[in-house]
Amino acid sequence: MEKIIELQDICKSFYLGDEELKILKNISLTVCKGEFVAIVGASGSGKSTLMNISGALDRPTSGRYILAGQDISQLQDKQLSKIRNQKIGFVFQTFNLIARTNAIKNVALPMLYAGIPGSKANERAKQLLAQVGMADRMYHNPNELSGGQKQRVAIARSMANDPDIILADEPTGALDSTTGRMIMDLFHKLHREQGKTIILITHSPRLAAECQRIITLKDGETVKEERGGRICC
Repeated sequence: MEKIIELQDICKSFYLGDEELKILKNISLTVCKGEFVAIVGASGSGKSTLMNISGALDRPTSGRYILAGQDISQLQDKQLSKIRNQKIGFVFQTFNLIARTNAIKNVALPMLYAGIPGSKANERAKQLLAQVGMADRMYHNPNELSGGQKQRVAIARSMANDPDIILADEPTGALDSTTGRMIMDLFHKLHREQGKTIILITHSPRLAAECQRIITLKDGETVKEERGGRICC
């Protein structure tokens, strides 16, 4: 299978005064195009830091990151911003929608940053919102939406520029179990019908078991890698 993410000996450290705090320790990880991968671990295991590096939101202290065949480890911030906009879609636990801005405008924003004309961006935003079951709420602001509705808008936004990869950081963490189930079903649909590469960051073994591959972190290191036990359709 075609490799889309290659992390090679990734380390990430922060400094508290003169003390070095090692968050990630020589992480090597490959994700192939079209995979649905879960990264699991307790709080403080390094999951979110690993996602931030995988999403080009942060830089490793050392190591190489090859994304779709391109070494992006030493790219400038402007170049990384373009890669994030075009190749990676993000879904966060806290939704990260813009307040006082309706669903259509939230979804269209990444397309506007990419230089797509407003009318075309709005039309695609409507299509994406319909795909996630939000056609009847597209003119509502975030404060008029439930948690599950906000997350569906966030998923539509993550698809705005048709990215190769979707990174989802605890996307069901702020939702009740029924709504969380709906969101996971939506990820499975995107994976199954559109072949998206999805990386799910979660502390839930139950959700991780639905993915094709499970990578477990502990204290900044990979301690286990296994096949998922169940694919939910």
